[in-house]
Amino acid sequence: MAIATLLASCGTDTLKEQKSTEEIISRHTDIKIEDGRMTPEILWSFGRVADAQVSPDGRKVLYSVSYFSVKENKSNSELFTMNIDGSDVQQITRTAQGEYVARWVKNGEKIAFMSAESGSMQLWEMNPDGSERVQISDYEGGINDYLYSPDNTHVILIANIKYGERTVDVYPDLDKTTGKIVTDLMYKHWDEWVETIPHPFLFDYDGKVLSNERDIIAGEPFECPMKPFGGSEQLAFSPDSKFIAYTCRKKSGIDYALSTNSDIYLYSIEEGKTVENLSEGIMGYDINPRFSPDGNMIAWESMERDGYESDKNRLMLMNISTKERTDVTEGFDQSVANLAWDKEGENIYFISCHFAKTQIYKANITTKEIRQITEGTHDYISVTTADNQLIGIRHSMSMPDEIYAINETTNEQTQISFENKHILDQLTMGNVEERWITTTDGKKMLVWVIYPVNFDPAKKYPTLLYCQGGPQSPVSQFWSYRWNFQMMAANDYIIVAPNRRGLRGFGLEWLEAISKDYGGQCMRDYFTAIDSVAEEPYVDKNRLGCVGASFGGYSVYWMAGHHDKRFKAFIAHDGMFNLDQQYLETEEMFFVNWDLGGPYWDEANKETYSNSPHLFVDKWDTPIMVIHGEKDYRILASQGMSAFNAAKLQGIPAELLIFPDENHWVVKPQNGILWQREFFRWLDRWLK
Repeated sequence: MAIATLLASCGTDTLKEQKSTEEIISRHTDIKIEDGRMTPEILWSFGRVADAQVSPDGRKVLYSVSYFSVKENKSNSELFTMNIDGSDVQQITRTAQGEYVARWVKNGEKIAFMSAESGSMQLWEMNPDGSERVQISDYEGGINDYLYSPDNTHVILIANIKYGERTVDVYPDLDKTTGKIVTDLMYKHWDEWVETIPHPFLFDYDGKVLSNERDIIAGEPFECPMKPFGGSEQLAFSPDSKFIAYTCRKKSGIDYALSTNSDIYLYSIEEGKTVENLSEGIMGYDINPRFSPDGNMIAWESMERDGYESDKNRLMLMNISTKERTDVTEGFDQSVANLAWDKEGENIYFISCHFAKTQIYKANITTKEIRQITEGTHDYISVTTADNQLIGIRHSMSMPDEIYAINETTNEQTQISFENKHILDQLTMGNVEERWITTTDGKKMLVWVIYPVNFDPAKKYPTLLYCQGGPQSPVSQFWSYRWNFQMMAANDYIIVAPNRRGLRGFGLEWLEAISKDYGGQCMRDYFTAIDSVAEEPYVDKNRLGCVGASFGGYSVYWMAGHHDKRFKAFIAHDGMFNLDQQYLETEEMFFVNWDLGGPYWDEANKETYSNSPHLFVDKWDTPIMVIHGEKDYRILASQGMSAFNAAKLQGIPAELLIFPDENHWVVKPQNGILWQREFFRWLDRWLK
């Protein structure tokens, strides 16, 4: 199908128009880019493709696209369908409230989705063409997610329940007080005070009405699914619809804060009770169960060690009858994610990052043979099976998410969605180069070098060292709406992005080299990367900058005291500045116990805490910009404020960009635009 036709084929005759005067945020079709360069406004005009779902007959793909309005400072999600080859694209919703988590149900005769059209987020159904919208749930307070059983006779609604005792429960006459009485840990998490937790509520469903509600972990003060990011992927119905496998970390308070030991539990719908803990004895994260097509086997993602959130993620398999467990990826030195069975129940597809590129793999459950399906400079973020092919969503440093069809026989990858072609066709992207550089200890390190738009090797360019967060998140072919390398390239910067020690995709030894060594080899890797690229004639050594977030922010703060005048400007976002302070301020204590070794008052951890950036502020001599969100409860804003104050008190040029309403990320459109404008205003001031 012609690309122009595909982009235009949004049949309005099937759309459910919102009966409201509220403006509907939709695709930005009027984008005009005269010079081919990315701007913050253009970046926020991209439609964000997500959640590709193949219909039961294998002929259609259902997916969502989120659109953002900078003026309105909000977003809207709409639903689309297309044929499996990318033809006949139809926009099936157009409402101001948006539609979310869309799934094929009732053998493809209906599409289920979530909408706040009725005033709170509820479960709805409609025909595949978007007509005949019907509200299915009316759950008080709204729902977070949902899951249908294969035979459509049961539905799980995930909703919040009250957690702990609130101040008003103790003092009913103080119903307007904002004070909170805290008696245990994990009183805050990610970006919220923990006053509710999600529970899965099972309903009988006759195709029209939900009835017979029961909480499958009733009376238990535990999260299911687990916060802050878990959803319905952490639960699964058995193919015969008689059992539910669910993920739960059955801990609370200080025990929850100290442990990553979640498990996979099997719940019998008929018996109405949990039958057993399938992953008992495995001490790390066990998440995201997937039943085999015949229901005889169950697979899940599993980590071995308690307290280590970045452990190798294994593909664990259990024979439900014999209870025999098998690590299918025992000889595979990579992590797995996004498991998907084939129809025969003989193989499991998954995605895995290797050498900073995330590909689709296939594991045979009998032989344990693992085969890489895709190749190329990109990241796949999902994979699902379709008739005689796979459907995946992928992106790269030069293109946001789009949907691809993958021919497993030929390994051919065919793009079938083109949501942003009208924008991408007008943009000039900087070249992305893969380099392997020798580190100070004689190992090879992959470093991405992204060149400015219209790069001229005869010129000299200001150059940025990019420091990754995580600390264990790979510098893969990611597309970011904040740390966007093509945005930096459009502003005529060279970007040096190393996969330094401590990142996934290079084996377990490389990954684990960062824990308890924050100021060690990983920092030497950073210096090696920038020093190596700075030898190029087109790099201006007198105009080097260093930027990063989270652990990358820590890296910026640390290098500010150790860089020997390499850099002329720094930017640190949500970084750890004072490690002593961080140990007692963060919420997930298992992280600081593992990565820092434990509390600062333990003599065994003295060396770790001796690398706290705040101990080296007397050596700071370079302008620094600090960015932080006040709803970041992982790394509190006090860290950023302390760093800014330290710079100002020493007379070092500094700026603080603080977001009272943002967490560890920046997600609101106008805040995102402000972030980009200040980012480049600061760098341009000192490097241009």
